[in-house]
Amino acid sequence: MALVRILVDGYSLLHKWPELAPGAARHSDRARAALTELLQHYQDASDTPVTVIFDGQGAPGRRPKTSPGTVEILFSGGGRTADDLIERAAHRFQDYGEVLVVTDDMAERETVSASGASVASCASFIRMIDQALAQLQDNLERRNRAARSSFRRTH
Repeated sequence: MALVRILVDGYSLLHKWPELAPGAARHSDRARAALTELLQHYQDASDTPVTVIFDGQGAPGRRPKTSPGTVEILFSGGGRTADDLIERAAHRFQDYGEVLVVTDDMAERETVSASGASVASCASFIRMIDQALAQLQDNLERRNRAARSSFRRTH
């Protein structure tokens, strides 16, 4: 079954990846923005939709901007946790294909795994991102070399 969505526990991943926004508090706008930008690059490279879910209501008065092709950003709020939203989304997406949940919360991993979703630790997902982006960079360099070579031959 094809992977149809990656659901990321945002703060769990941010806590595992301090290099992402050096010097920024893990719950800051800057850290969330750095994570979202990197997840966007990964989504572009992998062609798999990504939803990142954060505990809480987010910055007051700000709603995340989303458009087709962008990483979906959700904040729990309303007495719910990110885990609640992840469990619900994982269950709903399963009719369409495989769902991957990224979190280091062991209880959450067991819950979504029991309901049929795949799970990845944050460290494992970071490696997946690094590999996908490195492969994308290699492909771009190879295409650029081929284009330069082709241009030289025709001119």
